[in-house]
Amino acid sequence: MSGVCRSLSSLSTKILTEVTLPPCLWFVSTRSKFSRARIPPEIFAERSKEHEKYGGDPDQPHKLHLVTRVKSVTRRPYWEKDMVKSLGLQKAHVTVIHKNTPAVNNQLKYVKHLVRIQPLKTPYGLPAEQDMADTYINSKGELIVRRLLQPVDPKAIES
Repeated sequence: MSGVCRSLSSLSTKILTEVTLPPCLWFVSTRSKFSRARIPPEIFAERSKEHEKYGGDPDQPHKLHLVTRVKSVTRRPYWEKDMVKSLGLQKAHVTVIHKNTPAVNNQLKYVKHLVRIQPLKTPYGLPAEQDMADTYINSKGELIVRRLLQPVDPKAIES
């Protein structure tokens, strides 16, 4: 090793400047900082073809989303964890209801690979304020209103 150092030091600077070295092929630049991925704008573009594919109606969109987290957020970036927390999806397989607004939809775009989004269907129409206590959501994503039977007037029975 010392012989190599002596031979290099004995070379004149003129010889060293005349020698051209090929660029190192093994050198690969790496990112030293983990940053947010660049998502192309085509992903966020309106895709009207999918309305026929998934059975949606672009003229009459549903008013509410049923959002359920189906995948874990461990080993996911911090912004996805923050988005899941802001949407109230900390627990897996728990359904949360959100409005179908552009602000909520923009948040859901970042975590759409972690959640299942279904429209809230109302086969019996929207319930009245007094019927809200007697409603439930079934496994198919339908808001069912359990209507209590009203007593029949005795005058109607007599006639």
